[in-house]
Amino acid sequence: MTQYVLAGDIGGTKTVLALYAVEPPRRMSLVREAVFASQRYGGLAEVIREFLAVGTEQVAAGAFGIAGPVRNGVVVTTNLPWRVEAAHLAQVMGGARVRLLNDLEATAYGALFLSPQEILTLNAGKPQQGNRAVIAAGTGLGQAFLFWDGTRYWPAATEGGHADFAPRDEKEAELLRFLREEYAHVSYERVLSGPGLVNIFRFLTEALGKPVSPAVQDRLRSEDPAAVIGEAGVAGTCATCAEAVEMFLGFYGAQAGNLALTVMGVAGVYVGGGIIVKLLPKVTAGTFMRAFLAKGRFTDFMADIPVYVLLNPKTSQIGAAHVACELLA
Repeated sequence: MTQYVLAGDIGGTKTVLALYAVEPPRRMSLVREAVFASQRYGGLAEVIREFLAVGTEQVAAGAFGIAGPVRNGVVVTTNLPWRVEAAHLAQVMGGARVRLLNDLEATAYGALFLSPQEILTLNAGKPQQGNRAVIAAGTGLGQAFLFWDGTRYWPAATEGGHADFAPRDEKEAELLRFLREEYAHVSYERVLSGPGLVNIFRFLTEALGKPVSPAVQDRLRSEDPAAVIGEAGVAGTCATCAEAVEMFLGFYGAQAGNLALTVMGVAGVYVGGGIIVKLLPKVTAGTFMRAFLAKGRFTDFMADIPVYVLLNPKTSQIGAAHVACELLA
């Protein structure tokens, strides 16, 4: 018998909902999906109502990866003014079983179902049986891990992106001082996210007086600044943008290494999010991996840890869909 599950990937910028038809034992086929501008809605329930109104399918279960900590079936989103309650969503969906996950928890689970073509190896390493770490910079900085229990992997959420930013040299210490003038607490998310890339760029231009090309200045007036800085940095059309991207990737590699050490991610590290894919030509140039490996006495240990880039932008959605299928059982 065909059953229907709803999967969602909810971020500060956009919300993606996808309806899947499920045939035993777990053969999923996409029925339809839609993308919504998160800021235009007062909450997730409003988005779900609009999405489900298009069809007549009865949803049996739903799972949603949301940027924010999940506690007792409730999420107060980090980068949106939303309060999301699983019980309320179940009512909206006609009594369906509902589970809320941290968005990186969903990404971690989704990574297990990707094909080899959807994963790029940055460091082959020497993989061992054990935990895997997951990190993704987007609107914010998400971190999670996959716990190996000896039989299977279990996704686990963290809020490690809000841990204290730790400078590694004097230039980064200057960046920290610059950001402290604006933020009471400077976390890794303040330098490792879309807004974080903009913060780095502002530091270079405002504190260090670095020049910006006229073309980039014009684009910054009307376009998304993180996208402009990233594109110009990769293309090499603005030296200051390129420097900002290099600093960003250094932070990315360093924090990915920190997470791998924290969770003993000897089976590998997954790096996800849209930013990493857009910066891929620079990612493979070496800055990321040099920062990842630079752990002093543990450099050789780090070299054995595989590092992978998740190329499929729907990894979180895929993870949520599989969690929703588990609710059917």
